[in-house]
Amino acid sequence: LCHNQSIPMNRIALILALLLSSLCADAYTLVIDAGHGGKDAGAVGRTSKEKNINLSVALALGKMVEDNCPDVKVIYTRKKDVFVALDERANIANRAKADLFISIHTNSTPGKTGPRGAETYTLGMHRAADNLEVAKRENSVITLESNYEQKYEGFDPNSSELMQDRNMAQSVRLARMVQEQFRVTAKRLDKGVHQAGFLVLRATSMPGVLVELGYINNPSEETYLNTQAGIAAMAKSIYKAIVAYRK
Repeated sequence: LCHNQSIPMNRIALILALLLSSLCADAYTLVIDAGHGGKDAGAVGRTSKEKNINLSVALALGKMVEDNCPDVKVIYTRKKDVFVALDERANIANRAKADLFISIHTNSTPGKTGPRGAETYTLGMHRAADNLEVAKRENSVITLESNYEQKYEGFDPNSSELMQDRNMAQSVRLARMVQEQFRVTAKRLDKGVHQAGFLVLRATSMPGVLVELGYINNPSEETYLNTQAGIAAMAKSIYKAIVAYRK
């Protein structure tokens, strides 16, 4: 094109700009959300905090995508130990017009020793009491924010009421793929796909899932999730599920 002397340089510049604009418009955008952070530690184990496990897996996942999927733009809700409000996490994804939203968390139970296994949630009606408890725990972070009652328009973190997700079918498909990879790639106990009223999923406008990597109050799971091998295996599982979902 540049060797064609009959085309003015300003026209060439315009054509290249339009081509680049078109390529950027067609880019696939993935938002990776490392749950909790900063003053919000999330669940706390014997030797570690949920916020740090979430961030380690989120960064490892993002690097795998960036290294292997040049057509995917990766956006992080946080890349360091800072507090990000739930509504801002959703806003980051909405402003970017993201195609996919992955929120990464680590589970816990009231008992001293938690169960084992990984599970993935989509937005939906609460089907069981334990699902409601997980959602209540993750949603309760909004009480750390100033004026949260006005900010979230009366949303009650303990309520079981929520809006239906317009992207439910796609979200469930991705969630099933994540669980399959947890089982096959990471050799983890598969605790299945569930539905619950997570505010961060309710506020996003694209397919999305919330992953619970394991139980931080189970000593063996906590140890595993703090090793490089464990972090890599969990990140690779989510990465392979994203690739399969896109195909």
